[in-house]
Amino acid sequence: MLALLKSRRFFPFFAAQFLGAANDNFYKNALVILIAYRLGGENAALLVTIAAGLFILPFFLFSASAGQLADRLDKARLVRLVKALEIAVMTLGAVGFLWRQEGVLLGVLFLMGAQSSLFGPVKYAILPAIVADRDLIGANALTEGGTFLAILLGTIAGGLLVLTPGGEVIVACTVVVLAIAGWIAALYVDDVAPADPNVRINPNIVNETAAIMRHARANTAIYPSMLAISWFWLLGATFLAQFPNFAKGPLHADEQAVTLMLALFTVGVAVGSGLCAHVLKGRISLKIVPWSVFLMSVFIIDLYFATPKGVDAPGPIMGLGDLIAKPWVWRVMADLMMIAVTGGFYIVPLYATIQKRSDPRHRARNIAALNVLNALFMVASAAIAAAMLAQGIGVVGIFLAVGLANLGAGLWTVKMARAAPPA
Repeated sequence: MLALLKSRRFFPFFAAQFLGAANDNFYKNALVILIAYRLGGENAALLVTIAAGLFILPFFLFSASAGQLADRLDKARLVRLVKALEIAVMTLGAVGFLWRQEGVLLGVLFLMGAQSSLFGPVKYAILPAIVADRDLIGANALTEGGTFLAILLGTIAGGLLVLTPGGEVIVACTVVVLAIAGWIAALYVDDVAPADPNVRINPNIVNETAAIMRHARANTAIYPSMLAISWFWLLGATFLAQFPNFAKGPLHADEQAVTLMLALFTVGVAVGSGLCAHVLKGRISLKIVPWSVFLMSVFIIDLYFATPKGVDAPGPIMGLGDLIAKPWVWRVMADLMMIAVTGGFYIVPLYATIQKRSDPRHRARNIAALNVLNALFMVASAAIAAAMLAQGIGVVGIFLAVGLANLGAGLWTVKMARAAPPA
């Protein structure tokens, strides 16, 4: 698998997508921290919520058009165009940081979401064109693991740097440098023949989105895998969104605990993705998916019982040093790590299945439909968690509910794996 990183066809794409994911999350977290601690004032909480919505909204608006473009054009050319657009967007973002203009920064966040929604279909649709079938599992593992590591590095660096002396200048320079580096990497991505140059671009976003969703739903060879991936993003979004509440409440720990949990989660997905590629040895098989789901539920449910009394732990807010000195916290952190590891095992064969079983002429539009589904499931995650919190159900109660629901999803994946045709 790691040999792919030496591949002239794969590595430039990997570098471009890694730098893009790091830059997105570097910018987003720097903006959120800046708003929360310096610019937002009394409206900080509202602005942070608006920021989250502004980034995800373009996935509903532009995914369908992005899928059409990716099927019609040379995907390598589209990667270069999107990365060039990132330079322009991040230059505007740099101006926003230097001038401390909330409106500009939030507007750029929307443009970043638009640029990411354009890149999304290309990111997974291009892999079958630049790697051999036997390397598709490994390529997905590296892409998935690399994306999560980039998210981790970008999130931590953005949050740490923006509030340092001269932090806005550092962030402004960094986002532009990362964008330029990603564009340079994209220049070395080999050209790919257009999948279907006869695709007509439908300017009606609503109609085209409905069309790609109908097409995906009718394809029984891939639609179950799409739903399974979106379920993963619902789970992941639930945990990532609740880490601050989990740290402050049940664990009685400060923000350093949130960073630790984020690190464990992202590294866990990367490790699980790599181990999955090693276990499958290039075979595209869904047989490992149900086992991954059930093990995920075991660790989620154990997390509920590992958290002291399932409610707020006694005592004052602890720093990271005091927290890790508590014997019970190691079981909590081990559960979080293993939830992510099993998630990595779960997600890799699902992406490879969609890529392999999609009609090459419609592959990017299938990925676009998947991105719309992912966005819907993540919005549902936020709505359900908010409703449960409003009813007085604590964070660990939410985790338990997710773990139990995941058992039901596991039973469904057993049926999916048995019905799956040979890849």
